[in-house]
Amino acid sequence: MKKQIHNIKALESRRKYLRSHLTPAEAFLWRHLQRSQLAGRKFRRQHSIMYFIVDFYCPREKLIIELDGQYHLNPDVAEYDAYRTEKLEELGLKVIRFENKMVFDFLPSVLKEIEDNFRT
Repeated sequence: MKKQIHNIKALESRRKYLRSHLTPAEAFLWRHLQRSQLAGRKFRRQHSIMYFIVDFYCPREKLIIELDGQYHLNPDVAEYDAYRTEKLEELGLKVIRFENKMVFDFLPSVLKEIEDNFRT
């Protein structure tokens, strides 16, 4: 039997909370990713993989998008982010990160970089 790693039931209430309390940058980017707007790819927001909840996940591309605000500049948080990325990449997933400011100031470039990371 294959072990479930996506959307573990124990994280369901946390995922729902995060989906209803998106950061401004997450909400802004989501408006451009939802409903398969970007190259026909379906994205999920606040999706859990193992015990990590990622900002956005595209199952078809095995692509994770993380948005980082000031909080992620803390050295301890940055170290945890690196650990988290390593664990997710061990599963064959690709993780890309953007600072919140980039999403607001350079959205076309952010969307292009996301597309550039599509495998197909």
